[in-house]
Amino acid sequence: MQQKAFEIEGHRGCRGLMPENTILAFKKALDLGVETLELDVCITKDQQVVVSHEPYINALFSTHPNGLAVTKKEEKSLNLYHMTYEEISRYDTGLRGNRFFPEQQKLATNKPLLNEMLAFCEGYIQQKGLNLVHYNIEIKSEEKEYGISQPESIEVFAHLVYQTIIQYIPFERVIIQSFDFNVLRFWHQQIQIKQYDRCTLSALVEREGIEPSLQKLGFIPDVFSPYFKQLTKGKVAMCHQKGMKVIPWTVNETSDMLAMKNIGTDGLITDYPDRALKLWK
Repeated sequence: MQQKAFEIEGHRGCRGLMPENTILAFKKALDLGVETLELDVCITKDQQVVVSHEPYINALFSTHPNGLAVTKKEEKSLNLYHMTYEEISRYDTGLRGNRFFPEQQKLATNKPLLNEMLAFCEGYIQQKGLNLVHYNIEIKSEEKEYGISQPESIEVFAHLVYQTIIQYIPFERVIIQSFDFNVLRFWHQQIQIKQYDRCTLSALVEREGIEPSLQKLGFIPDVFSPYFKQLTKGKVAMCHQKGMKVIPWTVNETSDMLAMKNIGTDGLITDYPDRALKLWK
């Protein structure tokens, strides 16, 4: 698939409109015409790859199987890495809505497995005759959580994700992103030694500068993906000089979307892909 000039990525599908990281959100994003579906993955007790931003059941929008709301006090104890997918799937993640996203529809849904999500999206694209999309898959990993809410080993985490993806889509349509540079370094090494198929690697950063991030990472990634408020025209130009695309997160206001385009970014990640697509498509 030929990448368009300015890439619109639907954050967690389209969190502003549908329950995040759910089949409903990805279906809506496809219907809107997004080019890239952004999502997050964690690992379950039974070594399955589940689509979830947190490695636990989030109290903000989740409901117990008995219909009671998950509380803030108990959410961290509902650790996905200590739960089977069968247990996780019984928690609803859409009926309560999300108070930070008033446009989000309140619908019964749950956390899907990555293989279910990929199978659904690829089938839906074929059924509807839609353009093929890219998948920007964030590996939710933190050093302090190794062996606690995720596998002890980065290698195990990466292999589980890789083996799932390769069954459904070619890696030319895959972006792997992470704030954990250990993940990106490992993935880069596996590509270099031809153990993994080539894909796009994206370095997620919050407030770190370009040079410190690259020094820490140890190689030049395909994409530099910072918090949008940290970007300037000069920083974007510096990234381009180094051969990196710039895709900031998470840009939700139309004025900020226009500002990102004006300083030369290559696209953006947004909870409201409908707003971005109205500007440029």
